[in-house]
Parts: sequence; structure tokens; C-alpha cells
Amino acid sequence: MAGCSGSSPNAWKRAQPNEPRAARRLAAACRAVLACVWLCGTGLTYAAEAQCDTWPQWQRFKQLYLSADGRVIDASNPAKITVSEGQSYALTFALIANDPQSFATVLQWTQNNLSGGDLGRTLPAWQWGQTPNGAWGVLDQNSASDADLWIAYTLLQAGVLWHNEHYLTLGQALARRILLDEVALIPGLGPALLPGPRGFVEHENWRLNPSYAPIQLLRAIGHQTHEKLWDQVLQSSQRLIIASAPHGAASDWLDYRIADGFVTDSVTQGIGSYDAIRVYLWAGMLPGSDPAYQAFSHQFSPLLALLAARPGLPEVIEPDSLRTRGDAHHGFYAALLPLLSRAHAQQLLQRYRARVDSDALRDDQHYYNDVLSLFGTGFLEDRYHFERDGALTPQWSKPCAAQ
Repeated sequence: MAGCSGSSPNAWKRAQPNEPRAARRLAAACRAVLACVWLCGTGLTYAAEAQCDTWPQWQRFKQLYLSADGRVIDASNPAKITVSEGQSYALTFALIANDPQSFATVLQWTQNNLSGGDLGRTLPAWQWGQTPNGAWGVLDQNSASDADLWIAYTLLQAGVLWHNEHYLTLGQALARRILLDEVALIPGLGPALLPGPRGFVEHENWRLNPSYAPIQLLRAIGHQTHEKLWDQVLQSSQRLIIASAPHGAASDWLDYRIADGFVTDSVTQGIGSYDAIRVYLWAGMLPGSDPAYQAFSHQFSPLLALLAARPGLPEVIEPDSLRTRGDAHHGFYAALLPLLSRAHAQQLLQRYRARVDSDALRDDQHYYNDVLSLFGTGFLEDRYHFERDGALTPQWSKPCAAQ
């Protein structure tokens, strides 16, 4: 492995600017490989080729949703569509699982089919599937900034963890493209991440999504690219997230107007559901040392009181009134696991985890809920965590030791 005994000196030089965090990650990666040598009998190999880590939930997810050529398929949709979000999450899970082969396959499919062969120049189309004439291809060319952000972030993290210069270069190029095409200068708010390049600005009204901009991703991309504009995007995103939850429950969408600031979204009329659930997930996974962590914990504390008084988790919460309706699927329960664990809400945590263990990854009809399940349970099992600067630290040695 590069950076361990007998490693490439160039790899070690690349790690030095990020000291001391990079040194800790490099040492942890070395320990993971050495543990695999002793426990798994594989012999010392480059970490990206070691393949001695396993993550049962990721293996099951691949069986259910990932095609042989690297496409995440939402089988619950009659058109068997693929969305760029699914590709971005698969890349993240492959990195957490130390599965470079799946990572490369998913990346190649994404680049070839959603970005015209060049992810560094063309943001990925957000939806792909069967067209009305029966052919397979792009259904909507507009991109989705949450997927783009996750792909850029994961490429940069993979470049460091697997010492892959190509991933680093591609991640930096994609990050630049996001700033050019998906960040708007909004008067009174500053540079802000739009949900996509087209369709979210009309007559000085900007439609924004608080779940699209995890703080740890923005922090890490800014740290690795040294582009100061990311710091401003982070600040506007933090304001958006706080504003989305006036009484502790987040909104799926918000509008921003120059005269009024943040207001109820005119399309959804202010509900919190399938998008908002990710706001709690990303916030719950922030390290305690992150400056945004305490602000988010305080903002979402009324939500925990609301949930503690209910036998089950609602599918919809109205942020202004806190009225609830519907019954959530298992993915919603999983998304709240990090937040509950940080709040030491043990009874609620155990109840929610039991629901996830009972219902997750049973078939290929719950793509989104199963994605949330991998994020939530993987974090709870300490398979990965985020550092103060937003960097991803996977615990590759633990799955190996459990074999």
C-alpha cells in the first residue's frame, strides 16, 4: 500500500499538506491492510486491490439494485429508471466498503451515459431510462446538484484514500463545474447552491432544497480544492438549513425572495418528507467539532421530542404547524439513527433500529429507503465517519476483522 513500509514516496508527499488529519488516515489505512494480512491471509497488497473488507448491507444492495455494468436501477419505477443521485450514493458506499472494482464500474457507467463521456466537462443528467420510442437513454438532461456534489466529494476522497490521481483530477474538475453551473449569487444570501442549472429561478424567486448541501461535503470540497467560494456556499447552505426548520422539523423545499428572505415553497406548500429526511441524516453525521453541529442539534431538538411522543414515524411533517400524517417506510427510521445516537435517545434508537433491521433490503422495490438504510446503519456501526474538515474516514479494518 502506498504510504506504508516500502511505499511510493510521491504518495506520502501528497499526504503531507493535510497533516495531521492525513497522517492519521494514512496510518489507519496501513493498519487496515496489515490486519487483513494477518486475519484474512491475503498478503500485503495495494489497498484499492485488497478486497478483504466486507459490508453485508452493501453486498446485498449490489445484488438488488446494481447492474453488472454499473447502473443503479430503481425497479419500483415501471421504466426501471436510473437517477444520478443513485449513482452518487453507490460510489460513496463502494468507497466505504473498500470496493474499488464496483466504484470504477459505477463511475464509468455514470460518465459514459449521463455525462457524454466526460464528467469533468458535463454535469451528469439526472434521469436515464427507456425513452418513448423504446430506446434507452437520457430522459432529462438537467442535472441535480446533490448528486453532483456527492460525486465530486467521493472522487476527491477516493483520490486520497486510494492514492488515485485520476480520481483527484476528475473530482476537482467536477467541483469547478458545479460552481460554474449550479451556484447562483443571490442578493442578501450570497453564493448559494441551486438544485440544478435550470428551472429553479423565476422573477427574483429562487427555489432551494436544504437536503442538497450536506455541510461536511461542502467543507471537504473547499478544503481540498482551495476554492474560497465553497466557504460562502457553505454559509448560505447553513442559513438555508436553519431556516427550513423554524420549529424543529425541516422542509423539503424553500423559496428565497429578495424582499422577504426565506418563505414557504410555492410548489409543495411547505411540507417535510422525502427530501427533509436527509437533512436530519446529514446533520446527525456531522462531527461534534464541526461549527455547524451545535446549531443544528439545537434547531432539531424539538423534532426529537415530537418523535418520542409517537408510536411510529410519520411520512410527512408540516414544518410550520408540526402536524403529521402518514406512516414512514424503514428508510426514514434509518435516516434518524445518527441523530438519535448523538442525542443519547436510547429507547427511540433501539426501536428505530429494530424497524430498519426488520424491513431493509428485502427486495428491489425500495431503492430510496434502502439507500437511507445503508447510510444510517453504516454510520451507527462505525463503518465510516466524517472528520472536522469534512473528510471521510472509513473503518476498513473492522469488516476485515469480522470475517
